[in-house]
Amino acid sequence: MGWLFGKDKTSMVSPENALPGRATGMAVPGRHEVLDAPLAPPYPEGSEIADFGLGCFWGAERIFWQTPGVVSTSVGYGGGYTPNPTYEEVCTGQTGHTELVRVVFDPARVSYEELLRVFWESHNPTQGMRQGNDVGTQYRSAIHFHSPEQEKAALASRDAYQKVLTDSGYGAITTEIAPAGDYYFAEGYHQQYLYKNPGGYCGIGGTNVKLGDPSQWGACQTGLVPTEE
Repeated sequence: MGWLFGKDKTSMVSPENALPGRATGMAVPGRHEVLDAPLAPPYPEGSEIADFGLGCFWGAERIFWQTPGVVSTSVGYGGGYTPNPTYEEVCTGQTGHTELVRVVFDPARVSYEELLRVFWESHNPTQGMRQGNDVGTQYRSAIHFHSPEQEKAALASRDAYQKVLTDSGYGAITTEIAPAGDYYFAEGYHQQYLYKNPGGYCGIGGTNVKLGDPSQWGACQTGLVPTEE
């Protein structure tokens, strides 16, 4: 996706220079095309939320909707300054957002730690403001946590993955680990894009380096934030 916009956009915009955006959000499709679940709240009782950025959100979303225990997924924009941005605005690099996948999951069926493993192993988190051929701040690696427990698990998994990446010859992890802020749903045509366009572009590619068992991360198992935030 990034190759559609050739200008270098690898420096974060400042809040005062970000695009102004708008007060009205995107219309959100009612149901997930694959999982037949709601894209927007309310979610099924007991569900919890995780937010991940790992490059182009088309392929990233597919990875998570294929993960057992995931109830619903959507794609959107987070970590920036512009309210309710459009895709075209995000692509300019002037909103500060990264492309996110919001993962709604059943903690009785899949743990947050397992979702972290999927996240780390599905992309290269050492590339800064890019992912493969997709270049720009919108493609930066990110974990936006919803509770102190998620933060602890994210940091522990990062440290564990850094060790195995270093042992495999990779550099420092550049993943943004930050509190979850406003999440703006992307346009309807982006939702479950690769289901609707099976031959569409997918820039997702990992390092082939595996993350160890969570019991070795040095953090306790997490109790996670419910979706009724």
